Amino acid sequence: MRGKLDLDEQPLVLIWEVTQACELACKHCRADAQPRRHPDELSTAEGKALLDQAREFGDGQLVVLSGGDPLAREDLPELIDYGTEQGLRMTLTPSGTNSLTRDRLAELDDAGLRRLALSIDGGDSESHDTFRGESGSFEATMEAAEAARDLDIPLQINTTVCAETVEQLPAIRDLVADLDAVLWSVFFLVPVGRGRVLTPIDPDRAERVLSWLHEVSEEASFGLKTTEAPHYRRVAIQNQDEGASGLKRRMGIRAGKGFAFVSHTGEVFPSGFLPKSAGSVREESVVDIYRESSLFQQLRDDDALTGKCGACRYRTVCGGSRSRAYATTGDPLAADPLCDYQPDGFEGSVPDQHPAD
Repeated sequence: MRGKLDLDEQPLVLIWEVTQACELACKHCRADAQPRRHPDELSTAEGKALLDQAREFGDGQLVVLSGGDPLAREDLPELIDYGTEQGLRMTLTPSGTNSLTRDRLAELDDAGLRRLALSIDGGDSESHDTFRGESGSFEATMEAAEAARDLDIPLQINTTVCAETVEQLPAIRDLVADLDAVLWSVFFLVPVGRGRVLTPIDPDRAERVLSWLHEVSEEASFGLKTTEAPHYRRVAIQNQDEGASGLKRRMGIRAGKGFAFVSHTGEVFPSGFLPKSAGSVREESVVDIYRESSLFQQLRDDDALTGKCGACRYRTVCGGSRSRAYATTGDPLAADPLCDYQPDGFEGSVPDQHPAD
């Protein structure tokens, strides 16, 4: 178990989008995934060099291989094996397609895969397949989850929250428990990629969902975290009636602060949902970019936040979604329009959730 991280020096999570190729056309896709691999993707050698760099962050650095669908890369087992040899914790977020067979998963397990993250966006095949844009996706996901359980690979379930899926959350919670997942990661929609055409829930509904998720977390057999909804930590603190001392015990992970994303072509972003490049791993180390780039340093400075996020007493544990602020205003330091909390004495305006031009 690692001690508390210095988020100025090391991200809790480093995501590498190994490809944008994918068979699916999900409505919410951040990557706007394509059917074929991009010719300028990082090569196997470049990928290994990136993993060498990631090791410099520290022992046990968590690396998530994402896409698109990472299974579109034939060298995926080789990359997982190499990262494992470097002491990295290698995890995977594949698409729920027929490419994730039991044999393929066993091969990845042998290579050292530490966790498998699958997406479930509906409580049954009809709702899930409609959202994912592929008939049979739900069945393929369930089969992959069963295979992971048989192989003793820890399972994480990812879910997108938007107007189309929010009513499905209780049923999805039950599935997460039935599948013996270790973590439920709940992503609150950011209007980027194909997700620009989806309807987000409004701030009041988001507040109620976050409170409900906190109640779930108090009783569930699995862990629960949110993505692009850091105000979940504020809601948890309020629901537990913690004083100011409770604020100091929680790390405020958000884009650029404990989180970094490397695109399929090597660009380094604070998050996959905040497509503002801070540099390229083809030109400099991801470690140097994370620690020294002005963009990442700005995003880690809680006092640089503006609007109601800058005025909020919870900014050190929350700070709002920097990705959503950027998507809706063009300014990654602006207020998060999904948050319903009103800081004492703040009378300024709040942006809406429509994508910026």
